[in-house]
Amino acid sequence: MFQKILIANRGEIACRVAATARRMGVKTVAVYSDADAHAKHVAACDEAVHIGGSAPKDSYLRWERILEAARATGAQAIHPGYGFLSENEDFARACAEAGLVFIGPPASAIADMGLKAESKRLMDKAGVPLVPGYQGEDQDPQLLQREADRIGYPVLIKASAGGGGKGMRLVENSEDFAAALDSCKREAINSFGNAAVLVEKYVLRPRHIEIQVFGDTQGNVVYLFERDCSVQRRHQKVLEEAPAPGMTPELRRRMGEAAVAAAKAVGYVGAGTVEFIVEQPGGYDQPEAMKFYFMEMNTRLQVEHPVTEAITGEDLVEWQLRVAFGEPLPKRQDELAITGHAVEARICAENPDNQFLPATGTLAVYAKPECTAFERENLQGTSARPRIDDGVRCGDAISPFYDSMIAKLIVHGETREQALARLDDALAQTHIVGLATNVQFLRHVVKSDAFRRAQLDTALIQREAAVLFDQDRVGLPLAAAAAVAQTLAREQAGAVAGDPFSQRDGWRGLLASHRRFDFDYRSQPATAWLRYGQAGAAHHLSVGADGSENVSASDLAFAVLPDGALELQFAGQRTRARVYAQGEALEVFTPQGATLEVFTPQGATRIAVVDPLAHAGETASEGGRLTAPMPGKVVSFAVQAGDQVSKGQPLAVMEAMKMEHTIAAPADGVVAELLYAPGDQVAEGAELLRLTQE
Repeated sequence: MFQKILIANRGEIACRVAATARRMGVKTVAVYSDADAHAKHVAACDEAVHIGGSAPKDSYLRWERILEAARATGAQAIHPGYGFLSENEDFARACAEAGLVFIGPPASAIADMGLKAESKRLMDKAGVPLVPGYQGEDQDPQLLQREADRIGYPVLIKASAGGGGKGMRLVENSEDFAAALDSCKREAINSFGNAAVLVEKYVLRPRHIEIQVFGDTQGNVVYLFERDCSVQRRHQKVLEEAPAPGMTPELRRRMGEAAVAAAKAVGYVGAGTVEFIVEQPGGYDQPEAMKFYFMEMNTRLQVEHPVTEAITGEDLVEWQLRVAFGEPLPKRQDELAITGHAVEARICAENPDNQFLPATGTLAVYAKPECTAFERENLQGTSARPRIDDGVRCGDAISPFYDSMIAKLIVHGETREQALARLDDALAQTHIVGLATNVQFLRHVVKSDAFRRAQLDTALIQREAAVLFDQDRVGLPLAAAAAVAQTLAREQAGAVAGDPFSQRDGWRGLLASHRRFDFDYRSQPATAWLRYGQAGAAHHLSVGADGSENVSASDLAFAVLPDGALELQFAGQRTRARVYAQGEALEVFTPQGATLEVFTPQGATRIAVVDPLAHAGETASEGGRLTAPMPGKVVSFAVQAGDQVSKGQPLAVMEAMKMEHTIAAPADGVVAELLYAPGDQVAEGAELLRLTQE
């Protein structure tokens, strides 16, 4: 076995590879950028080498520096992880030329499968079913338009060299094709340096089901069953599970054999994933009618590989190392079996209620359920605890330079129902404060009727939008009660025993008293009145919203539990809650103006304590300004100074966290001034252009 390997990646996958290498007695070398100097993956490895600036193009994509680091540290092989250089045929070839083992497929296989159009021609020869489409070399826009019209709408434009949902556009009608093609080509050039695209029929009610394959240098290839990755946003996966719900043994065998044929057609070695789009012509309840078509092959380990590990009990990174060292596959096809059900949730720094806008910030609170990191003995459900793969720690920053994923939460159960229950419970115990995340959105998906009943397709999120977005399972009464209880608990903790003057309990000698709390809840004002009895012990809380009558009134009772959580009883509910203040420290009492994050088993919400001494109306309207929603790069402007624009019209395109984001006009007006140029880096909140509103 190798004595030392270099991991040419960062974050959770670098930590994951290092864990298996350590168990196998293999030393590891990390590489890191300026932004990652103190990252978790650096600490997880035996050695670390600095390779450049924070932007990927200045570090993790500079493969000549990575090769230098491998030579300098005596590494024998390089594990590319996923993303970055993992599917770069030039890098794989350069490793071989430098006398280093690339822990992945041959450069020729990467080349064959790297271009979608070429890979589909190869698959057609191998007898793998294909979706109707155009994969030709002629990229004339008018020809592509005619081919799309011939195929019939809706069609999907896909970057030929693409992956990860980048360079992909759904076109509903012929009139929108040209604009979508331009946008797709631009993103393809920025992401992959290749503007070539293919056009294919968009399959209605499609499921995204992929097959994990493995090949060795002796010519053996097996499949480790399937994963369903249908729950997606922006063509990127949100939840993955194995095995695929509703999969029949016959369809599993046919898809597995087709995936093996695809791998053998390119002489594949190592871990790979053959992705299929599966049509459901008979509807969700007729899996026997499903038809599958080859979509693409990812020539690397996938983000969602842990669910395959959970149902098979196999360490796929160990398989990668053994195969790269020249050993045969650890198991034959007839030795592989499925046990139970596994689901993975990708926890990302993003705001689902704002079109999944990526978020940056510091993990001020990063509390996880009782869990395990990768452990070989816990792969196949031997522990009911969830597995969390992450590359961050509390206090780390999520920067705009890399992907928005914070962690992967993986659960296993004897049945799908048990796995989903465990997943929801683990998500409920995941508390992240300091930036927006999709944790609550994931809970909404898991508990939605469509997902629970496995009515799956890649449009599930759009189809179920009414029950997934802008949901608040906590509610104003409980949120306000938690905020008031937290304040009272802090005050009690700060009181001096035996000193009645340090007690803030509302005691009066003759009369009852009351206390007012002003809040901002979901952008609406709210007020809570806390009434004390004469002895200062009874707490009766009334909560009102936006000047209305009380929405809830009840006695408030609470206790601080040993772990710091609150046990609340209010308005007919008895629940546990954790309250965190964002931005200001909590000392004796909750500071006025603090934003509180309230976590309960029902869900999580945010409530802001309004400072009664603050002057209202001091903030001027920004009606004529357009600002960057996050740090990033200006890609292009669609307007010039003096142009008249209408509400909703695209004005500019920004790139951040490897995604393009369109800035649209908030109202009709005239462009007064452009304040940046394409290519400029801008900070969050930077004013990009000014509008004179009509």
